[in-house]
Amino acid sequence: MKKLLLLPAIAAVIMSSCAGNPEGKKAEVQDSVATEQIATPAGHVYQVDVAQSKVVWTGTKVTGAHTGTIAIKSGTLSVDNGVLTGGTFALDLNTISSTDLEGEYKEKLDGHLKAADFFDVAKFPEATFVITKAEAGATPQDVKVSGNLTIKGVTKNISFDTKVVESTATTIKTEADFNIVRADWGVSYEGKKDDLISAEINFKVSLVATK
Repeated sequence: MKKLLLLPAIAAVIMSSCAGNPEGKKAEVQDSVATEQIATPAGHVYQVDVAQSKVVWTGTKVTGAHTGTIAIKSGTLSVDNGVLTGGTFALDLNTISSTDLEGEYKEKLDGHLKAADFFDVAKFPEATFVITKAEAGATPQDVKVSGNLTIKGVTKNISFDTKVVESTATTIKTEADFNIVRADWGVSYEGKKDDLISAEINFKVSLVATK
C-alpha cells in the first residue's frame, strides 16, 4: 500500500526533472566552424525584405510552452538560375517578444529572455547566420543549408533543411524549421526546479528577398 502511495510522488519528481523538446528536427552541429567558404556565392544577390520576413521561436517546459518572434535586422540571399547558393542575415535580439502572453506576464518573460542567463542582449544585441554551403535536396525546392550561427559571441556551424517556396527573376522565398540545443550557445537557464525548460529551442525562419 505504501508503494502505491509513493507512485504519484515519484511521478511528480520525474515530471519536474525533464521537459520535452518542441517539435522540429534538430539541426546538425559541427565540432568546428566552417572557415573555408566565404568566396562570393554564385548568382545574383537579393536583399532580404525585413518587413515580410520573420523568425518564430518556440520553447517548451514541463507545464507548457511559449512562442514568440524575433525581428530580422538585415540580410541577403544569393540565387543562381533559381537555385539558392548563399546568404546571410542578422537578428535584432532586442526585439525578442513572446506572443502567447499579455500584460505583466509578457513583460516578465520578455525581460528574462533578454537577461544574462538567456540571450544577454545588453552585451550581445545581435545574432547572425552566414551560409557556408547549400546542397541540393530530394526535390528542386529542397536545399540542405550549412552555415555559421553566432549567438552570445559563440559561433557553431549547423546544417538544416530549407525549402525554396518561390523563386522568380525578382523574388525568392525560403522556409526552414529546425531546433538547436540552446546550451551550445551559452543559453544556460534551466528553469524553475518544479518547471524545467526544454534543452532545445525551435526556430521557424521565413525569408523573403527581392532584387
